[in-house]
Amino acid sequence: MAASVTVENLNPKVLKCEYAVRGEIVIHAQRLQQQLQTQPGSLPFDEILYCNIGNPQSLGQQPVTFFREVLALCDYPCLLEKEETKSLFSADAISRAKQILATIPGRATGAYSHSQGIKGLRDAIAAGIMSRDGFPANADDIFITDGASPGVHMMMQLLIRNEKDGILCPIPQYPLYSASIALHGGALVPYYLNEKTGWGLEISDLKMQLENARSKGIDVRALVVINPGNPTGQVLAEDNQYDIVKFCKNEGLVLLADEVYQENIYVDNKKFNSFKKIVRSMGYGEDDLPLVSLQSVSKGYYGECGKRGGYMEITGFSTPVREQIYKIASVNLCSNITGQILASLVMNPPKVGDESYASYKAEKDGILESLARRAKALEDAFNKLEGFSCNKAEGAMYLFPQIHLPQKAIEAAKAAKKAPDAFYALRLLESTGIVVVPGSGFRQVPGTWHIRCTILPQEDKIPAVISRFRAFHEAFLAEYRD
Repeated sequence: MAASVTVENLNPKVLKCEYAVRGEIVIHAQRLQQQLQTQPGSLPFDEILYCNIGNPQSLGQQPVTFFREVLALCDYPCLLEKEETKSLFSADAISRAKQILATIPGRATGAYSHSQGIKGLRDAIAAGIMSRDGFPANADDIFITDGASPGVHMMMQLLIRNEKDGILCPIPQYPLYSASIALHGGALVPYYLNEKTGWGLEISDLKMQLENARSKGIDVRALVVINPGNPTGQVLAEDNQYDIVKFCKNEGLVLLADEVYQENIYVDNKKFNSFKKIVRSMGYGEDDLPLVSLQSVSKGYYGECGKRGGYMEITGFSTPVREQIYKIASVNLCSNITGQILASLVMNPPKVGDESYASYKAEKDGILESLARRAKALEDAFNKLEGFSCNKAEGAMYLFPQIHLPQKAIEAAKAAKKAPDAFYALRLLESTGIVVVPGSGFRQVPGTWHIRCTILPQEDKIPAVISRFRAFHEAFLAEYRD
């Protein structure tokens, strides 16, 4: 009897969905890693360096002590009864753990919670948002999620009815958006960031793409803005944000604000402003603009990707719509409790006067200052390579340089049935063990080629990454020069 499940009879939406940061090149890297373990010395490098994904702790970043102390005490509350705990844990970690456990029914961190997350933790997140923005926030608007990604999926599930519903997304974009839109059967409506102006977002281009989509019968439901940008690392100017909000208000669009890199700013002349703050400072209230703001414990200086914590704050939706969002959340029961606790800690870290404040601040500043130095070192190195041009990394965790490839290399890629930047990335991996993501996985202006490289290898490894990259690039050009 023939197999009952074949690729041909799978859900076509699944087949259409692609997620480049974990795609073909990463799968090949994992095979090479196994080869290094079973046959050491069989490859021209001795380790795989994963620069493909924003996964800081996998590349050696240490967790923030205060956050982990609180998590340990919450997970094993018996420690709070022991005398020696006072000498092992800081006093404010002990008091914070007690405070958090008091908000959890039965102090049971292994039990299901409310589908939006534990109320006391949502209160803490709302207080953190208020202190960041200077405008009130409400715990009932917070949905704590397993990282920011489930929030994106929930909103796509809510907004996309069929293939005629469109979502405006920045190009280059983080592939979560194209994958989620494909899975839920909608249309991705692209708007192009301007590489020449440091990945600027032009309102005129937004309008043009919106009108173009509408002329094809697409009902555009929402605008995605990633700030700071992924994969492009730019930080939006405040004036630009005001224009984006006005555009969404005038066009009746939901604003989906991906703000997971809000702590990752590396330039003095830019600062992060949440879209919630911008919307409220323009005088818009609950009835004026539907806004979804996403935050995660995976990025920033905390880098707790594997703990899967994050939240979405939803404002400007009617009560009946909010009930439907709650229903979707309740199908998944709740997000994991460790991630919920971390989300509350990230938005409410130690304050001046707390015992842990000095060590917390030293850890935070150390990580962010090092990331800024790494971003600068890699940016300078890329700009010295022949045929490379790389914009400044103002924020986030990535560089997205453009590569001008020789025609001969483009022909060789075509013969190998690969996009030219994927061909380059594959050769880079096989020669150096460095894993990057080809720009074609993020979409890009047709005829341009890029790679996305994280700034996350530990600082002492950056010189070796640069020299390996340079040697490979020179050899690649020598082989394919026209």
